[in-house]
Order: sequence, then structure tokens, then C-alpha cells
Amino acid sequence: MKNKEMKIRLFLVLAATFALAACQMKGGRKVARNESAGSVCSEECTARSKTSHLACKLTTPEFQERKATVLASLREKVIEKMEMRDGYAFKFPGTDKMIDELAEFIKTERECCDFFTFNLSISGDKSEAWLELTGAKGAKDFISTELGL
Repeated sequence: MKNKEMKIRLFLVLAATFALAACQMKGGRKVARNESAGSVCSEECTARSKTSHLACKLTTPEFQERKATVLASLREKVIEKMEMRDGYAFKFPGTDKMIDELAEFIKTERECCDFFTFNLSISGDKSEAWLELTGAKGAKDFISTELGL
């Protein structure tokens, strides 16, 4: 009886191992798992900025105005901040108004700081929205020092 139980357990372990391996493969290629978002996506469906030169295109007065208005508004609404390898993730309320504000921020920020990569994750139940702001080497420091986020 013990031998039969051992074979069953071994079979279950092997089946689970193969199932896990199959879940991590898609079309013959390895699929990356984004643990923070709980999603599974291959490298082909993850946006990355092709610009590595860290330079804001705004003039100093324009940048100061943006810091005093748009960035100050976002700063007030951040619920949680998580450090990432190449940037930060910010949790906001999941309201429609907040999503509109985040979308507008992304649209305008792309014009002046095209070295950023933006990832917006929104819960369907309107409880939260996460904005990941990442970029090339130095972008993380730029986010905290220049944007003040």
C-alpha cells in the first residue's frame, strides 16, 4: 500500500510541475509574470520607451508651473508608493475622476519627458488605480528629485 501511495504522490508532484511549466510558456516562448499586477504578459506586450536620454523638454518656468499644479495635485492623492527597480509605483483612488487625471498626466508627460514608460492598472470595482512610472537609468532619481513623487 505504501508503494502505491508513493507512486500517486510522485505522479501528483510531476503533474503539478508540468502544469506550472506549461503555464509559464506561451507559443514556445517563456512568459514573464508581473507579480505586482498579477498579470501574465510576454515581453512583446510590455511597452518600453526607446529614449534613454533623460531630458525634460519644458522650460524652467513651464516646469515650475507643472510642479505647482499637476504634480502637486497628484502628490496629494497618492495613497501608497512602492519602489521598483527602475522607478516607482503609485496607488491612487480608483475613481473615474482620478483615472481621467492620471490619463491626462500621462498624455502631457509623454510630450515633455519621453524617456518614461507608463503603466496604468485600474481595478474594475473602482477601488484603486496604480501608476507605474519607470524608465532608463537615472529615471528613478528624476522621479523623486525633479517630479517630487
